[in-house]
Amino acid sequence: MSSLQKETLVAEPPSAASHKIGGSRARRADLLANRIEEGAAGLAAFAEGLSDAEWRTPMSAKDRRTVGVIVHHVASMYPIEIGLARTVAGGKAAPEVTWELVVEINTKHAQEQAGVTKAAALELLRRNSAEAAAAVRTFTDDELIGSAPVGLSFGAPVTSQFIIEDHALRHSWHHLAGIRRALGR
Repeated sequence: MSSLQKETLVAEPPSAASHKIGGSRARRADLLANRIEEGAAGLAAFAEGLSDAEWRTPMSAKDRRTVGVIVHHVASMYPIEIGLARTVAGGKAAPEVTWELVVEINTKHAQEQAGVTKAAALELLRRNSAEAAAAVRTFTDDELIGSAPVGLSFGAPVTSQFIIEDHALRHSWHHLAGIRRALGR
């Protein structure tokens, strides 16, 4: 039995029953939302146990953003990532969303949030990840396979499901791994 088949046997989350499409729930949207929640919860649980010194540790010699700034960064990107997925689901191209834009956003964010507290970052992470998961649960199967060219993908037409998986879902996992590496844990 595949992992996806096993996942379909797991009890539905309470919010899943309310999302119906043609009489049946959009299972893929629920699975994606569950994974967003799982990743955010893992990042939050790890971050909660950090000392003040660890919270202020730079990510690397090249990336001088602190661990705390990165946690806040993940939290602050959920609305942007879900907005991009909605755009793509509607078949609208997003050529303006480029890696250069990401660098600009990240640089500005790091400057503005240099002193972010653990409490503020974790509260934002919990709120925005919950809102992102709720938004993903509203996607229909047709919306998940909706595609459009996106600058981040060098103009390739990607699906909204890809945007959700590669950004909103993966983001917390990616940065948790980087934080662990930065702290040697």
